[in-house]
Parts: sequence; C-alpha cells; structure tokens
Amino acid sequence: MSADMPATPARPSRAGRDLRAAIAVGVVLGAAIILSLLILRHVYIGIVAAAVAISTVELAGALHRGAGIRVSLLPVLLGGQAMLWLSWPFGVNGLMIVFAVTVLSCLVWRFARGAEGYFRDVSASVLMTAYLPLFASFAAMLVVPEDGAFRAMAFMVGVVASDTGGYTLGVLLGKHPMAPKVSPKKTWEGFAGSMLAGVAAGVATVMLLLEGQWWQGALFGAAVVCSATIGDLMESLMKRDLGIKDMGNLLPGHGGLMDRMDSLLPSAVVAWLMLSWLVPA
Repeated sequence: MSADMPATPARPSRAGRDLRAAIAVGVVLGAAIILSLLILRHVYIGIVAAAVAISTVELAGALHRGAGIRVSLLPVLLGGQAMLWLSWPFGVNGLMIVFAVTVLSCLVWRFARGAEGYFRDVSASVLMTAYLPLFASFAAMLVVPEDGAFRAMAFMVGVVASDTGGYTLGVLLGKHPMAPKVSPKKTWEGFAGSMLAGVAAGVATVMLLLEGQWWQGALFGAAVVCSATIGDLMESLMKRDLGIKDMGNLLPGHGGLMDRMDSLLPSAVVAWLMLSWLVPA
C-alpha cells in the first residue's frame, strides 16, 4: 500500500458495530470473568460491583444529557455497592433491606434541589437502583452455593449464546421485525437463533456443570433467552426515548459498558430463580 493512501477504516457490521473490536472486547471480558470464577469467587463479585458502578455513572450521564434528569448519584452508587457485597452473607433479606434504605436516601438526597423536577429525578434514581445494583446482586448471589462458580458460568454462557445466536441468524436470515417501534434490527429470525443457541447452551451447562437433567437445562436456557431479549429491548427503548445511540463509549465496538449489561441484568434475576428451582444447591 502506498504511503500516500489512507488506511482503510474498520467496517461496521450490519448491526452497526465494528465487529472485530466487539469480538475482541467480548473475549477479554469473558476470560476475566471465567478466571475470577475459577480462582476466587470474591473476585467475580468485585468485577460485577465495578461493572455496576461504571454502568451507574454512564446511565446517570445519559439521563442528564438526554432528558435533563439529575440522579441522586452518590446514594445510588454507595447503596448499590452495599447491596452487591451484603447479598453474599445475608442473601435476599439483606439485599431488600439495603435496597429500601437506598431508596429512602435518594428521596432525602434530592431535597437540596427543591421541588422542581423532584418526582422525575427521584423516580429515575429509584429505577436505577432497581435496574442496576438490585438486578446485578442476583448475579452475585449465584456464586454463594458450593457449586456457585458453575452456576455463574451457566448464566454467563446462556446470555452469550443467546446474543451470539441471535446476532448470527439475525444477520444471515433476519427479515421480520420483532419490535419495529423499539429496535428495528431485532427480528424473529434472530430470536429463533437466540433460542436455539440458548437452549443448547442451557442443556450443556446444566448437565455437565450442575449434574442436572436435559429438560432442566432446556427450561433454563429458554428462560434466559427470553430475559436477555427483553433486557435488550428495554435498553433500546431507553436509548430511543433519550435520543442517544450508546450509553457511553468506554468499550470499542460496544459503546458503553451499560450497553453490554442490558441482557445480563434481567437474566441474572431469571437465572438465579430458575436454578434455585430446577437445580437446588
């Protein structure tokens, strides 16, 4: 190539991303999580806590830029960390107590700015507290049982398989929009790909890692696919309402970290519930 010729820019995929960068970032993040689960489960909770803190700042910034909403950031950050770390020793009861205290703190913290926009700002703060640290705490609680590392792996593999299968079949065959007013690129063909890959991943992980039955894995995989898809659509709707493409720009090919948390957050709740029911510790 001549020195005078400009370098060819990376081409985005049909999904609008730099696919090579997205894959590289995904592999690095996945490897870090798997290593943390294999070495020390507390490190995994630390990674989840750091991701929640960064995503909280990103979402608060997006709300301010897109709608002028001022979140009670400090109470949400501190309360969110307390929820994540205390869910390990105290479980759901401790989690809900800290959640209630955090909501109360958000209500009081906003007093200083007066009445204008109070309901709007407090509502956003409470929503963030539930959507980010509360949901993410179920990912932390997955690792509490003796086989918790494998439970967390089943959760992560299920979400990744759902996203990968949906992306692949959606790009190759996608023609029928699933929710055109929410996410025009989301198709029923892509959802079928998510379901095929997610159920296969659920069967494999539940049978091989948790010594469960194939039908338990199939139910688990299908539930995770549904929750991951709903999470993706929820964040798409948030971004469309705010008039933004990405929540941030931290991760090359992905946007912000919050843009990678969308399918994980509701799936953490569903994974914890399904595994507690299907494969009790």
